[in-house]
Amino acid sequence: MDTTRQNKVNRLMQKELSEIFQAQTRATHGMLVTVSEVIVSSDLSTARVYLSIFPKDNKEDVLKNIQKSAKTIRHELAEKLRFQLRRMPELTFYLDETTEYAENIDALLDKINQK
Repeated sequence: MDTTRQNKVNRLMQKELSEIFQAQTRATHGMLVTVSEVIVSSDLSTARVYLSIFPKDNKEDVLKNIQKSAKTIRHELAEKLRFQLRRMPELTFYLDETTEYAENIDALLDKINQK
């Protein structure tokens, strides 16, 4: 169970990371990176960041580029949150597969309803 402090840090990091990705994706037209969830460990040393990437066709490549620039993103985030956090958690990025999972379930339900 997350503590109140963890929840606050989760929301704060999600908001700031969203702004960072929004600024970066303005240069790449037709690309959308959304921070769907941030989960910080209990000791605030690591953070798992779940991303939704649109369009889906090259999301693996985009995720690899984001993972390569994780230190730069962490530094930029640390500058924004320097007055709220003493230490910036290590960031690990993951693809958020919930939308694809929901689309798959909808497709399966449509198949069942058509029969």
